[in-house]
Order: sequence, then structure tokens, then C-alpha cells
Amino acid sequence: MKKSSLSKTAIFALASIVIGLSAFPTSASAVEPRKLALDYAYWNPLSLVIKKQGWLEKDLLPLNTTIQWVYSAGSNKANENLNANAIQIGSHAGAAAFVARANGVPIKTIGVFSQPEWAALVVGKDSVITSPSQLKGKKIAATKGTDPYFFLLQTLRKFGLDDRNDVEIVNLQHSDGRATLERGDVDAWAGLDPLMAVSVKTSGSKIIYRNAGFNSYGVLSAREDFIKSSPDIITVVLKEYERARAWILSNPDEAVALLAEEANIDTDVALTVLRDRTNINLSLIPGEAQRAVLVAILPTLVADAQVRSEVDAKAALATQYEVSFATAVLQAAKGAVKKAVVKKKVVSKKKAVVKKKAVVKKP
Repeated sequence: MKKSSLSKTAIFALASIVIGLSAFPTSASAVEPRKLALDYAYWNPLSLVIKKQGWLEKDLLPLNTTIQWVYSAGSNKANENLNANAIQIGSHAGAAAFVARANGVPIKTIGVFSQPEWAALVVGKDSVITSPSQLKGKKIAATKGTDPYFFLLQTLRKFGLDDRNDVEIVNLQHSDGRATLERGDVDAWAGLDPLMAVSVKTSGSKIIYRNAGFNSYGVLSAREDFIKSSPDIITVVLKEYERARAWILSNPDEAVALLAEEANIDTDVALTVLRDRTNINLSLIPGEAQRAVLVAILPTLVADAQVRSEVDAKAALATQYEVSFATAVLQAAKGAVKKAVVKKKVVSKKKAVVKKKAVVKKP
């Protein structure tokens, strides 16, 4: 986790913007309450902060909106829930969001919450395998539709292995993949933090291959019908995500403690995940950096039939990002910071004048 580049003034301004939402006019109180279901996940530290602090529940009251938090075990679950309208806003890997949209799930990516290195290739403590090149004929656990799975596909391709003919991929949810590896029922696991970090510490599992470039960004996506019907709610959610980002950067120890508590993991494991493998100090706005990762993985997704067609995939990529909400949130935050700085200067100037007058009055 990189050191904060936000000043106390910026953090105060972000909080002020969110609090100021209560001043927005609404006639919603006269009608049936609106509902928002969104997910939280141990691999999305910002979601844990927002949920713990209760910010959304408070700041969506003026919009007459109730909140339902839904636990997400992986990007595949976020995609399933978004597709079924069980949630309206979900957090997942950028590659998973892309595949979902390319396969017809009506979502768009509205924000970025992290640049993680949350996936890697792991073997058991007694394994003699030290490189992906040794995986031919082996069983590998992975959760299809998630970043670790896409990490695995790219890794196999890089080392000249075919995912259909050279290895056997066992489709298991992340936690089950970890358990299967530790029992010795598979030869390798495409792991996901914090489960991966826990397995390394408590079971002696070994990471044999890391590649930050094979990980996609942590992103937020919303259903297209919800984007059209509830732009005000989406704006509030993204403002809270920026508030959570600022809180983590200013309170790194508390953030580690929160992850450890929520995920039921040791503090040192949580520290490794947040400090060494998660960068949250980046722009909320999805753009070229995220798109570049998807462009790079597109041939692999097409070759493995993860998308319906290359045409569908390219069409999805061209329309993947809805940047207007995140852009507006950051612009508002910038304006609030500027206003707060000006106010601070005015107050300081007034204090200086008062102090000077007091000095002049002395006999």
C-alpha cells in the first residue's frame, strides 16, 4: 500500500462533499423507499471500510434508499449476482467485468478501487514443482470467471502449455481450491489473496509464479438499467469509495486491523495483502490503464472461448467504461479542496490581523 499523497485538507473536503449530500432536494420521502444491493469482499478493502463505518446507510437516507450488503466470494459471484439483479453494483476484477459484458451481462464499469497483485500460482508445501513449465499433465484448481483463472490462462500460454490438452483445470471456488491444494488433491492452485497469503503462512504453500501484469484492476460495475434509473445513488456510492480510499491511506494500521478482523486472518497476513500486494492510491476513473490490460488478455480469452466471439469482445471493450460519474466525483472533490484551502487561508489571514492588532495595542 503506497503512502498517502492526500492532505488532511483533501480528506476533510471529501468527507464534506459526502455530508453535503443531505442538502440535495428529494421528494423520495413521499414514495416507497428505493433499494440498493451491493457487494463487499475481503479482496476489496474499500468495501469493508464503507460497510463498517455505515456511511452509505447514513448518506443515502436523503435519497430514501435502503442498503443490502451481499458477500462476494469471487468475481464470478459478482457477475452472477449482477446478471440476476441480486445486486445493482458489484466489485470484481476488470477482466471478469469485461468477460461478463462480452457475454451479454448488461453492466458497465463505473470506477476503480485498486491495482492489486492478488493472483499467483501456488503449489503445496511438499511439491517439487518450481516453475509453471513443470505443470504438464498436472491438475490445477482455479475459479473460472475470476482473475486467478485468467492469470492461469495467461501463464500457461506464456510457458507454452495448452489449458485443454496439457493440464487439467479443476473448477472450484477460491476457498475450496485452497483446501484442495492443501490436501494434496491437486498439484497447483491459481490462488487469490487473502486466502493465498494465509495458505502460505499457515500451511507452507509456495508461490511459484507471480506476474503483476497478468492481474487486472479491481473495479466497480453497475447494471445498465440501474445507471439509467439511479444516477444519484451511483454518485453517492462512488463518493463513499473515495472517502474510504482517503480513510485507508490516512489510517493504514486501522485498515490492516479491519481486514484482519473481517477476513478472520492474522494481522501480519493482512499487512502483506494491503501493503505489499494492493495499491489503492490511484484514480477512481477507469481508462487507458485498465483498457490496456484487457487488450493484452483479449487473444487469450478468445482462444479459450471465454467470450462468445472476438467481435463481441471488441464491442464490449469499446463500451465497457462509464466514466461520467467518477469524473464528476473527482471534479467535485477538487473543487471542495480548493474551497477548503481558500477558507483556511482566509481564516489564517484573519488570525494574523487580530494578532497584529493585539501587538500594536500593547503599551
